[in-house]
Amino acid sequence: MSTTEHNLLEEIKERREELNKSERKVAEVILRDPKTATRYSIAALARAAEVSEPTVNRFCRNFSTNGFPDFKIQLAQSLASGTPYVSQSVALDDSARDYADKIFLTSISGLDKARQSIDIDSITEAVDYLIQAKQIAFFGVGGSAPVALDAQHKFFRFNIPVMAYDDFLMHRMVAAASSTGDVIVTISYTGRTKEMVDAAQLARDNGATVIAITSPDSPLSRVCTTTVGVSNQEDTDVYMPMASRIIHLAVIDILATGVTLKRGPAFQAHLKKIKDSLKATRFPNE
Repeated sequence: MSTTEHNLLEEIKERREELNKSERKVAEVILRDPKTATRYSIAALARAAEVSEPTVNRFCRNFSTNGFPDFKIQLAQSLASGTPYVSQSVALDDSARDYADKIFLTSISGLDKARQSIDIDSITEAVDYLIQAKQIAFFGVGGSAPVALDAQHKFFRFNIPVMAYDDFLMHRMVAAASSTGDVIVTISYTGRTKEMVDAAQLARDNGATVIAITSPDSPLSRVCTTTVGVSNQEDTDVYMPMASRIIHLAVIDILATGVTLKRGPAFQAHLKKIKDSLKATRFPNE
């Protein structure tokens, strides 16, 4: 939720008198020095307010957050509208401690929200398509290009031809050459990149299965076979993609794990052979 829609600090001020005695102590510590409060651990905040940690947790959930980490990032967002082209969580005058803490908290909060909202049926469906693929192509551009490359690194282990492409012209050519049995995974945080949508539609027209890792109900999701939906939590039209990219990397890990488990115990020997091939390239553990 953006700071224009919901300012947590203002809500705490408005509701302070409604809180019980213990929760009011937490509110007073936060209101006395909000910036310092964003750096507290739950134990430190409880000590400062002279209450228990469960009281702090109840306080956080009383303000429609998903727990203490989510509360801290929303509190940080209430203090500033964000630095354009950097992060919606970071202010221009933040110290290294401030912005490091905020970036970690944003990532933690984003991953937790994605965990709670992701559609498990779509994960199952996507894994079923991937396990049956003749070949797999991952499409990504901009901040999604490294995610596509990470997917290639993971999926080549499955004895399926796999490639990652980060160029729109290659997307179109691969989509044009695709056919039934091919699986193309399109990765786009917004789902509004026209060239990506066009390539996905072209692949569908040629009989390929197209999986989207993108925002639900986006133009891209509407033309794909199935969508692993990741809701917008970060305005990447203004800020660098940070938490969004980490969430997409986690989704790739989930899909790769699903394919590994579907392959069954007999496939473990193949994975072990690949891992063992790396031993000669590393110094031994000390």
